[in-house]
Amino acid sequence: GLQVAAVKAPGFGDRRKDMLGDIAVIAGAKYVVNDELAVKIEDIALSDLGTAKHVRITKDTTTIIGSVDSSSESIESRTNQIKAQIEASNSDYDKEKLKERLAKLCGGVAVLKVGGSSEVEVKERKDRVEDALHATRAAVEEGVVPGGGAALLYTLSSLDNLKGKNDDEQWG
Repeated sequence: GLQVAAVKAPGFGDRRKDMLGDIAVIAGAKYVVNDELAVKIEDIALSDLGTAKHVRITKDTTTIIGSVDSSSESIESRTNQIKAQIEASNSDYDKEKLKERLAKLCGGVAVLKVGGSSEVEVKERKDRVEDALHATRAAVEEGVVPGGGAALLYTLSSLDNLKGKNDDEQWG
């Protein structure tokens, strides 16, 4: 049978329309939720609807995992469109939101479940996971160097060729 669920659309305003378009591309659906198209719900056919391998719906979130029959060309076209919007945007906030949409389209989203034996333990673990995610994101964006002073050790051989003006400068 046909399984259907009504959920709240993500985002607000134009971002909501863009995100619904992203969902339509992922699910292989025809995007008809548009004021300009003026499509009546009676005119929508079963072939206009999309499909997904798995959908998880909670009180606050909806997670769509895996498209069944959406073409990679349509997803690639959509990702190229978002990349162009990122390049054209001057706002850091807009760029961040566009990067989030791009990650969701490219499958760069993970669902982490954090548990514990008490509410305090769950909160502590969630905070640690959040810190680790921020550190990982910063490392990807900014780069990393070997830890424990190894970067300084690697640069030491380059300093042998430097000559200071006097002994104090030579020894640092």
